[in-house]
Amino acid sequence: MTDDSLLFEGLKVLDVGSWIAGPVAGTMLADRGAEVIKVEVPEMGDGYRQYAAFPFTPNADVNYTWAMDARNKRSLSLNLKTDEGISILHRLIGTCDVYITNMPLSLRRQLQLCYDDIAHLNESMVYASLTPYGEEGSDRDNEAFDLVAYWNRSGLMDKMRSPAHEPVQAIAGMGDHPTAVSMYASIVTALLRRERTGKGGFAHTSLLANGVWSASCLAQAEFAGADFSSMPPQRSMAALYETADGRWMQLNMIRTEELFDQMVVALEAIDMLTDERFATPESRMEHADALTILLREIFKQKHSDEWLKLLKHDHGLPIERVATFSDLLHDEHLAMNGVVAPPVDDIGIPQIINDPVNVRGVKKVGAKHAPGLGQHNEDILGELGFGADDIEALKSKGVI
Repeated sequence: MTDDSLLFEGLKVLDVGSWIAGPVAGTMLADRGAEVIKVEVPEMGDGYRQYAAFPFTPNADVNYTWAMDARNKRSLSLNLKTDEGISILHRLIGTCDVYITNMPLSLRRQLQLCYDDIAHLNESMVYASLTPYGEEGSDRDNEAFDLVAYWNRSGLMDKMRSPAHEPVQAIAGMGDHPTAVSMYASIVTALLRRERTGKGGFAHTSLLANGVWSASCLAQAEFAGADFSSMPPQRSMAALYETADGRWMQLNMIRTEELFDQMVVALEAIDMLTDERFATPESRMEHADALTILLREIFKQKHSDEWLKLLKHDHGLPIERVATFSDLLHDEHLAMNGVVAPPVDDIGIPQIINDPVNVRGVKKVGAKHAPGLGQHNEDILGELGFGADDIEALKSKGVI
């Protein structure tokens, strides 16, 4: 490997999935040089192609989610409910390094595309399986998106709310994208095992496993028999405070006497220092409601920009304004740290969001056009030895 080469250059990957969590693991491999073929249903394609056009999503002139998550792949439209389609897929499996799927387990069994069905076609292949709830158990065949399997079933939804309020729904993809990173980690771990043993194998993760992992600081407490009734509500030092311009400020980790005193001085609320209710961390916890009311009255007196300068920049206190998506456009840290980067191709979007995995010396190819449905049918089939007449025959039969 030279300094100019890509880590996964020459790695052949089949993305036989849909929507986000499974396929994005393939995108991460493609970003680092892998040759990724996305296998899609003819005519309809991956349903995620249509997401940005749904009435409940923000409107734009470009298919922004598809451009982000399907970049750097080739598309093969293939009807896997035909014998010819399965035969073509089997031929691709025979030469691939990684097979990624989040196809429902029941459908995999129907099409005989479970790991045990196809492992004999390529013993060095890494088969990467994503499911909502895991490979075993009574719910293993159930279909679910991350809003249910990651956000709800893990307990996250129940805990992410203020007292007496209903549970909060997650935003789209909030569990899928972290799960894609976990899927990528499983694949890379299996590839390292293959390098050391010469054996392919079965790698898997689930939306539920990643949701529980995300909630684990509190979920583990439940397994330890902890008493949750002793937990105080999110008040005072963990509360949110509205400012004069309608924005919200977040105080966090004001844990020491020094930090509390420094905050009170910065807020010009010196009376708090002599108020017995707020004299110690314990008394402040006991009188958290009263402290929160006082602080909220103070924060409404200035704009959020003023509070940021005074508390964060002048006094170095752990405070932050609650960010909006529009704030991201002006956050210099994103571009400086590679969180976003300009695409290689002109795709109508000035910046594309990158995955969060970074290793110095491991290059990324940059975002290129996401493929049209079946855009690379002729190229891919030609590489398998199909001639022009053969390809036309497959089209006429609805195989591609």
